[in-house]
Amino acid sequence: MPVKTGEGRDGTLTAPAEFFFELEGVRHGELLVGRDPVWDILKSLGPYLEDLLSTPLPRFFRPGEPLKRTVLLWDGDLYENGFEILGGDATKGSFKVVVSGRETTEATVLFAGCVLWDDRVKLGRGTVVEPGALIKGPTVVGDRTEIRQGAYVRGKCLIGDRCVVGHTTEVKSSILLDGAKAGHFAYIGDSILGRDVNLGAGTKLANLKMTGSTVRVRIGEEQIDTGLRKLGAVIGDRTEIGCNAVTNPGVLLGMDCLVSPLVSVPAGFYFERSFLGNS
Repeated sequence: MPVKTGEGRDGTLTAPAEFFFELEGVRHGELLVGRDPVWDILKSLGPYLEDLLSTPLPRFFRPGEPLKRTVLLWDGDLYENGFEILGGDATKGSFKVVVSGRETTEATVLFAGCVLWDDRVKLGRGTVVEPGALIKGPTVVGDRTEIRQGAYVRGKCLIGDRCVVGHTTEVKSSILLDGAKAGHFAYIGDSILGRDVNLGAGTKLANLKMTGSTVRVRIGEEQIDTGLRKLGAVIGDRTEIGCNAVTNPGVLLGMDCLVSPLVSVPAGFYFERSFLGNS
């Protein structure tokens, strides 16, 4: 059950992961469950990714160079020809290819022109990486996710199933849980997006204070020093953020919140179902 109040046993406000994410049966639970404060998840992200990347990608590419041809990964095999791409929506499981006369939605498709910076990358089944996208490791991407044209995945990223990293969207040192989408012109730095979060076009999750100090978060009447030089936003499950909104470093949004377009969200802790807008 989700935490409703965010109160510790002594009555003070806390920021456990359970306040932001419904964790029963969640993938990567060993990284997420029991974390309080929630930003401690990001402190453990790097080692967790390295454990998941024990098997590197096959070397069908030159690190840092655009792929010269479209390739498929399917059933443990690499296909550089002998297939037909029918297309569809990867996030809905309808992106189809025909391989050796067999139709499937399970093939991982890397289009010519995309760039893999190194082999510390894992890509799930049915995932599509479009031309012009660049992925640096360590990065793990789940099933049926779209990494769209011009996306920049800067490394230390955990991206779940049915996610979208959109056109000219940049992601670094962040987590997108299943169904999270940042379709257009977004910046996601040192942040966590819960399940089915949607970032409107142009959303920026700022992660670095202009003063040069570590990020502090106000929870109730208390200012807590996270000890992190960079911390963007923690965004609870199903929260919607409108176009061209900006979250300041250290924003914690509970589940099912709404943020209006063009809003600048101050750092701090916001209960579930909060509305942040101009009216």
